[in-house]
Amino acid sequence: MTGPVAPYRPVAAAGSAVRPGDSVSPERAALRKAAEGFEAIMVRKMLASARAASFSEETPLTGGGLKQFEAMRDEHFADIAAASGAFGFARSIEASLAQYLPVQKDS
Repeated sequence: MTGPVAPYRPVAAAGSAVRPGDSVSPERAALRKAAEGFEAIMVRKMLASARAASFSEETPLTGGGLKQFEAMRDEHFADIAAASGAFGFARSIEASLAQYLPVQKDS
């Protein structure tokens, strides 16, 4: 990959993009929030796995305080990545599950 990741645009039914000004049903908003939360969990797990594979030595500066800071940093990064759609997991999850939501009729 050589360029930046495209910004996250939530997907509506049948692949049409939901624009920021569009109204979405409460069920769709809850689905989006849940999908972003699941993406954040996945990113946290990936970061934790990558950090566990570290071969660095234990030193006085790599104690519990550093590990706590790294955990907080990873959690914050995962939340930002999920909200921005950087990895696209939430977008895929939302698009897959949106077909099971009741159809919202325009008034």
